[in-house]
Parts: sequence; structure tokens; C-alpha cells
Amino acid sequence: MRNHRDDVVARALEVLDEYGLADLTMRRLGKELGVQPSALYHHFPSKQLLLAAVADELLARGARPAPTGTWEDRVLALCVELRDAMLAYRDGAEVVATVHAFGLGAQAPEQALARAVADSGAPEDLVRAATRTLLHLVFGHSMDEQTHLQAGSAGAIEDGPRERSDFRVGVGLVIDGVRARVGAAERHR
Repeated sequence: MRNHRDDVVARALEVLDEYGLADLTMRRLGKELGVQPSALYHHFPSKQLLLAAVADELLARGARPAPTGTWEDRVLALCVELRDAMLAYRDGAEVVATVHAFGLGAQAPEQALARAVADSGAPEDLVRAATRTLLHLVFGHSMDEQTHLQAGSAGAIEDGPRERSDFRVGVGLVIDGVRARVGAAERHR
């Protein structure tokens, strides 16, 4: 049976979730699909491009209807959506953050966040900075949460899952900063 690109991505996402990023190799994926690893290069010229497709699929599976409300409400909803999508898969945060950093994929959350932040009335340079700050907050916080959960599950630490997350508070601090900067700029006009 011949595998299509979507089959390869779907199985790669399953391997990622079951074994983790370190074990998502072309060799393992080929074995899982019953093909030689070289056959995978027909669909993906490199592992990095495979990971880009995996990251985009992970985000697509976690997508929700476009948020509505104030720009602040939309920013928070988009950050929560991104976090939840990444946390739904083992090492999902690392995959998405890496692919995004390499500029190979996972760009949709940044674009959506930029549109929402722009609706604050912020100048373009502040929109760019706030969007990147929000992305780094979501990526970093999600990686920290994921690492902590996985270390606890593996018995590497004796700490259980954290009872509360300060994620929303962190996003709120960035939103407050944007609102303050926009307000100060309007007062100085």
C-alpha cells in the first residue's frame, strides 16, 4: 500500500505522541509505515520539513473557531488555543516552537495574534514586539508545563502535576502592557 503525504504526517504525529520527539526518526517512521526510510523523502526532502508538516497538522487539529470580542479577549483566546494545541501532544510545544523558529511552518498563530494586537491601535513596531513576546510566552510556558508533566510521569521528579497555572496571568500582563503603551501614546498626541 502506498502512503500519501497526509498518511505520513498522521503517523508521524502518532509516533511523536507515543514516543516523543527524540524517537521520531525517519527510520522509526518508515518502520511504522512499513516502508524504507528513503521512501519518506519522496514526500519530505528533510526531517525538518516533515516536522514542519507535523507542527502545522498539530495546530490544525487544535484549531477553534475564530475568537470574537475585544482585541484583549481575542489575544487571550488565541494564546490559550495555541497552548492547548501544543499540550495535546507529547513534545508538541518543542516541535511547534522549533518549526516556528526555523521559519518552516507554524506561522498561523503568529499571524492571528498580530491581527488581534493590531486592533488595539498599537503602532506596527509595538504590534510586532507584542506578538513575538506573546508567542515566546506561550512557547516557553507550554514547554515548561510539558517538561514538568513528562518528568513527573517518567519518575524523574517526585513532583506531581501542578495544581494551578499562571499562564493566563502572564498573557494578561502582556496585554496590560500593550494597553498601557497605546494609552500613553494617545495621551501624548
